[in-house]
Amino acid sequence: MITVISDTHGREGHRLDGRALEAVREADLVCHAGDFLTESVLDAFESESAAFVGVVGNNDTPAVRERLPRTRTVEFGGVRIAMAHGHEHTETALAMLGRQENADLVVVGHSHRPEFDSLGSVPVLNPGSHADPRWYEPAHAELQLDPLRGRLVRPDGSTIDEFEV
Repeated sequence: MITVISDTHGREGHRLDGRALEAVREADLVCHAGDFLTESVLDAFESESAAFVGVVGNNDTPAVRERLPRTRTVEFGGVRIAMAHGHEHTETALAMLGRQENADLVVVGHSHRPEFDSLGSVPVLNPGSHADPRWYEPAHAELQLDPLRGRLVRPDGSTIDEFEV
């Protein structure tokens, strides 16, 4: 399983609880789409995860910015995932990133809105925010492989939406 998280906005610790914490601990790979805020939050995610990748967000401190790229593409289980926080990307730019990276999925954050959509032929996943949902409900995403499919999940483990890529 791949767990996708974004927009933690924390000062200390990962701010995970409920199903989000379980999903991070169970995951073969954790992808974080930025806005950890501090280096201690990034460290907490790395210590909870068997394998972890992330990108920097617009609210991350210089220490986090030194450790993570603005965009990245990760290949796992035969699936290519392009990642960006999204604050510097229009929908067109995200679609171009996905095509340029030959990605099966583009992961973004920034809006705090959990959703799965397509920009043309490029599927885009925003897992929402597990810890700072603002006017949306708290969420993260869980992905399964072969075929690539997933669900947006609330902290209590209930499903917001299911999708297939």
